[in-house]
Amino acid sequence: MASRREWSPVAQEYGPLKAGSIDGTDLEPHDFAIVRAMTAKVVLPRHVNGNTERTVFIARLSLNTDEEMLEGVFSRYGVIKSCNLVRDIVTGFSKRYAFIEYEHEREARRAARDADKLMLDERQIFADMECGRSMQGWVPRRLGGGFGGKKESGQLRFGGKDRPFKKPIVLARKAEEKGYQREERYDRYSKDTDRHREFKRDSGQDRSYERKREACRRDDYRREGADRTDDSDRTSTRKRKRYDDEKYAKSYHLHQKDFKKEKD
Repeated sequence: MASRREWSPVAQEYGPLKAGSIDGTDLEPHDFAIVRAMTAKVVLPRHVNGNTERTVFIARLSLNTDEEMLEGVFSRYGVIKSCNLVRDIVTGFSKRYAFIEYEHEREARRAARDADKLMLDERQIFADMECGRSMQGWVPRRLGGGFGGKKESGQLRFGGKDRPFKKPIVLARKAEEKGYQREERYDRYSKDTDRHREFKRDSGQDRSYERKREACRRDDYRREGADRTDDSDRTSTRKRKRYDDEKYAKSYHLHQKDFKKEKD
């Protein structure tokens, strides 16, 4: 594995197996597209010409974007030598990516830097320097290579400007360089140490204390429930007494009426 000084988030040369890994450390391909890219033979079209160091790759264009609009937008970064919007051979529709060549390299690099994530025709475009002829071992996306991609496809490619590599995890490399043993470094965190046993004992004591508190809470809740039950019983007793009194009063009045009738 490369050292930390040699590591770079952007690939200097293309490798399909490395591009398929988020940190560039995979040893086996995880999808069939990587296998296809590893065995593919790339042949560049004969009509492709121009200086790669002055050519900018533009992607994620709108279907309505044409050469005239591209020249109008990218001419602000410098003098454009050629603009090639890639189209389908049969339908003539745009494939949503293009190549723009400038007169000077500094203009191309400024366009690749400033035009990236620019809104054009309600689309956020992607701009970078051309990799097809400048990067060794390059494999295009149609053959399983390339950079970027969508998560839904399950074929993400890392090492480019859009999706750079994540830094790989290096365990105990510094300790080994300083002369320390890995076992000594991690011994204090081992489960067999006295500190771990003391921690387990302390945590058990804390847990027993929590159990006592939970038991006290349950007892308090039961007492409150009993008090609520007593209150409800008192309320029902009052209602029953009131009902008995009203019933007695009614029977008394009826008895008085009957007594007056008999007297008369």
